[in-house]
Amino acid sequence: MSPTRVHSGGKSGGKTASPSTARAINDRLALALLQREGPLTAGQLKQLTGLSRPTVADLVERLRGARLITVVGEAGAERRGPNARLYGIVADRAHLAGIDVRTDRVTVCVADLLGRTLAEASLPIAQRATGEPGRPAAGPPAVAAAVDLLTSTAARAGATSLHTIGVGAPGLLDPATGALGSNTGWLPRWHADLVAAVREHFPAELLLENEANLAAVAEQRLGAARDRDTFVLLWLGGGTGAAVVLDGALRRGASGGAGEIGFLPVPGTGGLPSASGCEGGFHSLAGGPALCDLAHRHGLPVEGTGVEAAERALRAAVAAVRESRGERRGERDERGEVGGAGVPAGPAEAFLDAYADGVAIGVAAVSAVLDPGCVVIGGECGRAGGDELARRVAERVARMAPVRLEVRAGTVGGAAVLRGAVLMARDAAQDDLFAP
Repeated sequence: MSPTRVHSGGKSGGKTASPSTARAINDRLALALLQREGPLTAGQLKQLTGLSRPTVADLVERLRGARLITVVGEAGAERRGPNARLYGIVADRAHLAGIDVRTDRVTVCVADLLGRTLAEASLPIAQRATGEPGRPAAGPPAVAAAVDLLTSTAARAGATSLHTIGVGAPGLLDPATGALGSNTGWLPRWHADLVAAVREHFPAELLLENEANLAAVAEQRLGAARDRDTFVLLWLGGGTGAAVVLDGALRRGASGGAGEIGFLPVPGTGGLPSASGCEGGFHSLAGGPALCDLAHRHGLPVEGTGVEAAERALRAAVAAVRESRGERRGERDERGEVGGAGVPAGPAEAFLDAYADGVAIGVAAVSAVLDPGCVVIGGECGRAGGDELARRVAERVARMAPVRLEVRAGTVGGAAVLRGAVLMARDAAQDDLFAP
C-alpha cells in the first residue's frame, strides 16, 4: 500500500488547507485504514499514512475521545520492550440493519458499525388473492409482522436503537422522491406500506435501493466483482434487471430506470414490450416464466409456479449435466435439496443451451452499449445456473459482441441483496459518525 500523507497547513490545488480540515482528513484516513486492515498500532498507522508520530498521537487521542476507536489488545509480545497498544473501531458505537424485501418473504440482518452480522431472521409472507392476476399482495398483518421481525432481531443483537437501515426491494427507485414503485404493476402493495411503517417505527436513517443494485454492491465488495470498478450485474429471477456500475459508482439514470433490461426489445419473443409491461422484451426470453416454459418444451419436470419453480428446474438441469460428466453426485444446494435426480442429461443439456441463447442476447446488447468488460450473473435463476450457465452465455456473447466481455457467476449467493443492504447502511453510518 502506498503511504498517503496529509500535512496540516499543506497545499492542495493551490489552496492552503486549514488545520481543522487537515485533521479531519487525517482522521478519516486513519478510520478507513482501521476499517479495511483491522486493529493497528500507532506505529502501523504512522507507516501506512506517512504522517508524523506526533500527528498520529494527536489523531488517536481525538478518535478515542470521540469514542470511535479504543484499545482492543496489544502487539509485540514476540519482541523485547513494552507491547504496543492495538487500536480498533468501536464496533458497537452504532447498530445497523439490512432488510431484503421479496414478494413472498422478508429477511432482516442487524449488524455492528463494522458491518458484522449480530443477528439475522427471515419471515415468509402469506399471499392472498387480489382479483388482479399476477399481482400478489399481503395486507397490514404482513407489514406488522415484518416490523415485529426487525424489532425482535434487533433485540437479539443487543441493539437498543438502530442508526441506519438499508432496504432492498424490486422495483424502480425514483431519484427525485426516493420512492419505490413499479411500471409493470406486479409488485405487491405491501412493499411501499412496509417502507412507510419502518420509517414510522424506527427513528433511524432509512435508505432504499433496488435489489439488483444492492446485489451489485455485495458482489463488488465481497464476491465475483472485487477486482472490477466497471461491470454490470444481470439479475435473473422472477423478473429480469441489471445494475450498472461505472468507475466504481452505481448509475441509476435520470428517472431511476437504468438497468430495466426486461424492457429491452429483442428478437425471438414474437412481440414488443410496452411502457406498462415488459412482455415481449428481454423478460420474455430470460425471466422466470419464460424459463419454466422452456423447461416444459424440453420435457423437463417443473414443479409449482413462480421463481422457485424456475430456480428448481434450472438447478436440476445443471445437476443432471454435471452428473453425466461425473463431476458431482448428490450435491446439495443452498436449501439443502439434491438436484438432478431423474432428469435426463440430453434434454437438460439442450435446455441449458436454449436458455443461454436467450440470456446471451441481452448480455450482448449490454456489452455493445456500455462495454463494461464484465457481466456478473445473479438473482435466483442466475445462482441456480452458476458457472454452467455463465460459461455458456460467455461462449455465445463472444460470437456476437464487438468488444471483449467476461461473464462470471455471482458468488455471494442468496444473501446478496441483504449483504448489499447492510453494506449500504454501514457506509452511510460511517459517513455520519466519522465526519468531523
